[in-house]
Amino acid sequence: MTKFVTDLSDQIVVSTKTGFVPQQSDAKANRYVFFYEVTIHNKSNSSVQLISRHWVIQDANRKIEEVYGEGVIGEQPHIQPGEKYQYTSGAVLETEMGTMEGRYFMLQKSIDNESIDFEIAIPKFILSVPRTLH
Repeated sequence: MTKFVTDLSDQIVVSTKTGFVPQQSDAKANRYVFFYEVTIHNKSNSSVQLISRHWVIQDANRKIEEVYGEGVIGEQPHIQPGEKYQYTSGAVLETEMGTMEGRYFMLQKSIDNESIDFEIAIPKFILSVPRTLH
């Protein structure tokens, strides 16, 4: 039997770090490449599996791109209780700044081997070209 639960945000914690990739970017072509590193920390007492994702990417021109897909970086990782899963990926924007946010769709096996489907919000984060102050 499968149950659907909507809020396990206190048990599955998502954090992000971002950076700009100048070597792959071209301002004249309105191409700004960013990387983002995501850490998923399983603070629950059960193993979880990341099944799929939904990203909403918005640039400074308010152009929105939605991305759906299985797993992340070609994997559908299992994360054991107390463990963290980390991966790095990238995004290309037409502007020097934008945001990303989304959801992970996950599966948790309970102690009695019952499957629980749930989703975890990926908090909005900023992608931005760094500025140099003089």
